[in-house]
Order: sequence, then structure tokens, then C-alpha cells
Amino acid sequence: MKRTSTRLADGREILYYDTGDGAARAVPDTRPLEVARTSSEVRRDPLLGDAVVIASHRQGRTHLPPATDCPLCPSAPGRASEIPAPDYEVAVFENRFPSLAGDTGRCEVICFTPDHRTSFAELDEERAALVLAAWTDRTAELSARDGVRQVYCFENRGTEIGVTLAHPHGQIYAFPFVTPRTTRMLATVAAHRDRTGGNLFEEVLAAERADGSRLVLAGEHWSAFVPYAARWPYEVHLYPHHRVPDLPALGDAARAELPGLYLELLRRFDRLFGTPGPTPYISAWHQAPTGEGREDFALHLELFTVRRTADKLKYLAGTESGMEAYMNDVRPEDAAARLREVAGP
Repeated sequence: MKRTSTRLADGREILYYDTGDGAARAVPDTRPLEVARTSSEVRRDPLLGDAVVIASHRQGRTHLPPATDCPLCPSAPGRASEIPAPDYEVAVFENRFPSLAGDTGRCEVICFTPDHRTSFAELDEERAALVLAAWTDRTAELSARDGVRQVYCFENRGTEIGVTLAHPHGQIYAFPFVTPRTTRMLATVAAHRDRTGGNLFEEVLAAERADGSRLVLAGEHWSAFVPYAARWPYEVHLYPHHRVPDLPALGDAARAELPGLYLELLRRFDRLFGTPGPTPYISAWHQAPTGEGREDFALHLELFTVRRTADKLKYLAGTESGMEAYMNDVRPEDAAARLREVAGP
């Protein structure tokens, strides 16, 4: 893998990731951009203790532009974009409208392909492996920065999710705090260890593999299953068989197997409802914090869709949004069976 780092016109960093050494990507950004001004602030909820980011400058961010004005496509004569190069394989750059910036962390955009019309599920394994390498590289670099407590790689796909740019892309957040979800997981795992001496992540994975009713697919080094208490109609968790805290800690064999399994999961989601067009989803890599909890945490992916039938969405209504008490309309065992049915040839 070749990594090329350069700067955009307003000083933000952009990195190109290529499978070969021959690509020349350090193309200057000629746009007349002013230095971005951000106003991110982290506040604590006094009752729950959760961190909440206030980022009022994001109200003016780009929203669903036409394909001809896509800021994530390569630049072309007469149309300069966020990516100055006329072509790329995978590109990562600092978000122009970040939720986190400066002392409050960092937000990056990762573009999986220059092709505006495709999706992650349509990539080949070589390109998916390059994305994995970029996620790994960014996790390692950002985790080493002062003040960063957790790195989160994720993809939102579909306007139903709230995506504002249609180009295939994801995001990488470097948080200055441990996220509320991870804090709750670590507390549960620590209490289980104190009570039993075992690791709860490992026991959950072992139980799902032994039971099999919610297992979706399995390789030599990874297993994917619908969780016993799934919150979403179609939700899959993907775990390596050997517990590691984050993407940089993956062994070579698990790293090599992951792209094919991950692509198959995404393609099954697209086959779920038998409708034209891609299935909206959130794909979220859960990684250990940079400090406390690393020895107990297990790297895993959580993939879920807000669609519950071909023409109905799962909205977070009063119980979920107001009380965080989830009500799922699809039995997890039935969701797993359906995901096994739509396996690729």
C-alpha cells in the first residue's frame, strides 16, 4: 500500500491510499478556500454523565448536491472538488464541516471509490482490503494523538439514514472522550469479569457459534450473527474469533479473510427486500478506547438497517427515542434465517 499525504487549499490534510507505488496523487488544490472556522464544544449531561457535542457551524454543510457537483468525486476540468486529483483509489481528508475539531477531536471523510454510481457492496475484494488498510492506518495514527480517547470508523448509507452526500463514503471520528455506548459496554464487561473471571465478549461469541440459530455466516477467523436481543429489524454483529482491541491489532489471517466476508454481508443486506436500489444501513466498527478497557474489549462490527419491510422503515419513536427502550418487530432468529436465505451464489 502507498500512502500520499498533502494539503487542501484551506490547510486541511488529504491522504490518498493506493495498492501500487506508481500513482502520483499530490495534485495542488487551486480553489480559493478560506481557512475553516469551527466552534465545536463538548458538554456533559449532568444527569446521565454522557458527553454531547455542540457543533452549530454544521448547519451550513453541503446537502444532497446533484451528481455533477459532488464534492467527493475526483476533480475535473472546470469542476474542482474536495479531492484535487483527477483519479484515486481510496481518499481520506479532514471534514470541511467537522463535528469534532482542534481540541475536541478530529473528523475525517473516507471515500471508498471515485465512482459516484456504485456502492461498497459492489467493490472487489482488493479495493475492500485497501479500505480496511486505510481504516487501520487512520486508527493507529489518530489513536496516538494527544487527547484522542477513541477512534470510530463507520459508514452511513441512504437518505433514510440521513446521508447528505450520495457518493460511496464513510467517516472516521477521533473522539476526545470514550463514547457513551462503549462506556456502558465496558462497565458491563468489567462487572462480568469481577463476578465470573471470564470475558463477556468471548462468551457471547462462543454461545452464538454453539447455538447456531442466529448465525448468519462464518469463516475460519470470523463469525457474523444476529444478536439475541437485536434492537433493529435486521442487525448483524461480526466478530473475529481471536479477540483483539482494534483494527491495527488484527492478525494477518483474520485481516486477509475480512474483505470477502464483509462484502458478502453487505450484499446480503441489498438482497433482503427484493427491491431495486440499495438497502440503507449503518456499518459501525466498535474499537477499544486508547486507554482504559483495552484489555477487556473486543473489536467488532455492528451492521444494521432502518428498513423493516420492503416499504416500511423502523422509526425510533417514543419508547426508543424517549426512554431508550427498544421494541423490535422482527424476531432475531427469523432475521438470521432470512439473511442465510439471501446468501450469494
